[in-house]
Amino acid sequence: MTVLQRERARVSNIRPRSHTLHRLRSIGGRALHLVAVLVLVTLAGTALTDLMPGSPASIILGPTASDEAIAALNAEYGYDQPLLLRYLQWLGNAITGDLGVSIQSNQPVVEVLLQRLPVTLELTVLALLLSLAIAIPAAVYAASRENSMFDRIVSGLASGFMSVPVFVIGVLLVYVLGVATRWFPVAGWAPLSSGLAENLHFVFVPVLALALGEFPAFYRLLRSDVISTLREDFVQTATVRGMPRGYILRRHVLRPSSFSLITVAAVAFGRLLAGSVVVESLFALPGLGSLALQSIPAKDIPMIQGIVVLVAVTYVLINAVVDATYALLDPRMRRI
Repeated sequence: MTVLQRERARVSNIRPRSHTLHRLRSIGGRALHLVAVLVLVTLAGTALTDLMPGSPASIILGPTASDEAIAALNAEYGYDQPLLLRYLQWLGNAITGDLGVSIQSNQPVVEVLLQRLPVTLELTVLALLLSLAIAIPAAVYAASRENSMFDRIVSGLASGFMSVPVFVIGVLLVYVLGVATRWFPVAGWAPLSSGLAENLHFVFVPVLALALGEFPAFYRLLRSDVISTLREDFVQTATVRGMPRGYILRRHVLRPSSFSLITVAAVAFGRLLAGSVVVESLFALPGLGSLALQSIPAKDIPMIQGIVVLVAVTYVLINAVVDATYALLDPRMRRI
């Protein structure tokens, strides 16, 4: 073996190791960043009580409460302790699954959240999937036929839905699909234990209201990105080579045009999870939104803290999943 061959063999052995170390450092850095963000988010959630004027117990019990009752409640929930000590105690309990006890119902916060979360989670996931199922094919088809009649009609509809609040869409759907035609119930909830068909029968209208509210942003963003991708040289080359138009759109255009859509969809998931208050109240759904609406006037601070922390942590975890998804869509990201 010559000196040149031995040097090439040595370099080829070093490259995989350096690449593996680089990947491990990258994963470790992202994990540390995720932990740091989670600590800051949960600390901010614990510090909510310090932003209130006066004692949290005096706000909860009202102006007629005695000093002894206020002191007892502050001591029971730890509101009389410094923020850092209170956060460390909360963090230690949270690791074991204890987020405190609801003042309103005297139930563990985690237990109540787990009862309400499936409703909001199902509503959020179905609304997001339905909005993407409408927006993706419509955006790709409209972009491939820019300025056509279909493009103008769907773009006009998207602009119209974008200018209408979700609760207005919900009221219109209630009237059309519930009151006028009586195809769907106007309120209420059927759990999955009652059967999938019954569950979807009750959830369809609120899901459609949320999906129509999210559809315009997805459609306009993806349409713009697809139009830009269609002008790239590699798409022109594939077209000249005689590849079918549908194949080009699916395999060569949609994937590189999806990065912005994934980011916006992730943000929309967190927004839907946290912002379903109006829809849940309109349709009388027993989810996190209606729970928050009940907890705020009741001054149920532990429950409000639990909801805020749950939604914030969900945002952070979803962003981490989005970062991992980028590497799957674009192989170039795996080298970073």
